[in-house]
Amino acid sequence: MRPGVSALKVSGSADLPLHSGHVPAWMLAVMKRLAHAIVKYMVDARGPEAVLGMLADPLWFQAFNNVIGMDWDSSGSTTIVLAVLKDVSWKEDLGFLVLGGKGRHMLEVPREAVDAAIRLDLDPETVRVFSKVAARIDSVFLQDGYQLYIHGVAVSRGGHAVVVQQGMNAESGYARRYHVVEESLDNPHSGVAGIPGNSILNSLGEDNRHARDVYAEIAVEGPRRFERLLREANRRVEQCMHAGRPGLYKFFNVQDIRLDSDCEVRPYYEPVPPSRSLLENVSRLGSALSVGVPLRVAPGLGPKTLRALALIADIIYGVPTRYDSPVTHPLNPYVYAHAVGGKDGVPYPFDPGTAREAVEFLLEALDKSRLDAMERRRALERLRRRMRLLFGDNNI
Repeated sequence: MRPGVSALKVSGSADLPLHSGHVPAWMLAVMKRLAHAIVKYMVDARGPEAVLGMLADPLWFQAFNNVIGMDWDSSGSTTIVLAVLKDVSWKEDLGFLVLGGKGRHMLEVPREAVDAAIRLDLDPETVRVFSKVAARIDSVFLQDGYQLYIHGVAVSRGGHAVVVQQGMNAESGYARRYHVVEESLDNPHSGVAGIPGNSILNSLGEDNRHARDVYAEIAVEGPRRFERLLREANRRVEQCMHAGRPGLYKFFNVQDIRLDSDCEVRPYYEPVPPSRSLLENVSRLGSALSVGVPLRVAPGLGPKTLRALALIADIIYGVPTRYDSPVTHPLNPYVYAHAVGGKDGVPYPFDPGTAREAVEFLLEALDKSRLDAMERRRALERLRRRMRLLFGDNNI
C-alpha cells in the first residue's frame, strides 16, 4: 500500500441489468438534494472516512441508489450515484471528493486529481497510481467478459481512497460493478456481490502469487524467448483441445473435460497469436520489471499480454492460473427501494414530495444537532468561568 492512501476493509462487485433511458432533470435535482442531505448528515455524524467506507460496500452503494429514487436494479445506478456524489462533493467542503465518471469522464481523473490534491492536501500522484492499478485489476488481472466503461475515484482528506467502476457484457445484457480499495493484487476485493459465473481468467489472490511471479520471469527473459514459448504453448493447446475428439470438444463444458492424463482444458486455453504489438508490449514490460517496476503498474501489460503469459506459465511451466468466479454473496437491496419509490415505477413511482420531506427532516436534524453542540459548549464555558472565580485559574 502506498503512503498517503489508506486501505478500507469492505469492497466487492455487483451485477446489474443494462437499462436504457435517462433521469428527468426535475427528478435528478431532487435526487441531488436528497443525496446531499444524507451525505452531509453522515459526514457530520461520522466523518468523511465513513462515507468512503460505505461507498466501498456494493450493497450499501446499491441501497443508497435506491433511497434517492433510482431504479432498484439498473446498471444506470452507478452512473447516477457517482454523478450525484461528484456534484455535491465539489460544491461544498465535505472532506471528500469524487473524480471521474462514465465514458469520457473516466479520462478526467488525472487532471481532477491535481485539483483534489490541492483541496484535500493529498499527493496527486498517489491518486493517479491508485486509479490506474484499480482499472487494471478489473480489466487485466481479472478478465471476466466485462469491459470497463465507468471509473470513479473517491478520495478523502484523511487519505482514504476507493474506486467504483463498472464493466459491460453486451452478450449477457448485464453490467458488473467493482469496488476496489487497495493496490494489492492479493486481496483487492474483500467481497463480490452479483450473479455467479465462470471467469475467463482470474489472476488475483494470494494463491495466484506464484503464477504472477512466473509471468514476470517470462517477460524479463525478453520477447524472442517469449515468442518461442508462446508458439509452443499455442501448439500444445491446439493438440490438447482436439486430442481424441476432433470437432467434438466444442459441444462440452471445457471445464469438465479431461482429454488425457496430461491435458485438462481450462477456460483460458485459447491460442494467442504472437503479433508484433504483443512482442513490443512484452519488451516494454520486461524492461520495466527488470529495473524493479511492480507488475501492477509496469507498462505494456494489457489483457492480451497477460493471457499469453498465463498460457505459457500453465502449459510450459505447469503453473496454472485460477478461473473461478469472483462472486461470493448475492445482491438483494430491494427493500430500500421503498424509501421514495423509483424512476422505473418499482415498487411505486418516484415520490418527490416524500423525497423533499426527507431532505427537510435531515437538514433540520443536522441544524439541531449543531445547535445542541453549540449549547453544550456554551454551558461548559460558563461552568469554567464560575470555577475560575471560585478556585482561581491555577486550580482548574
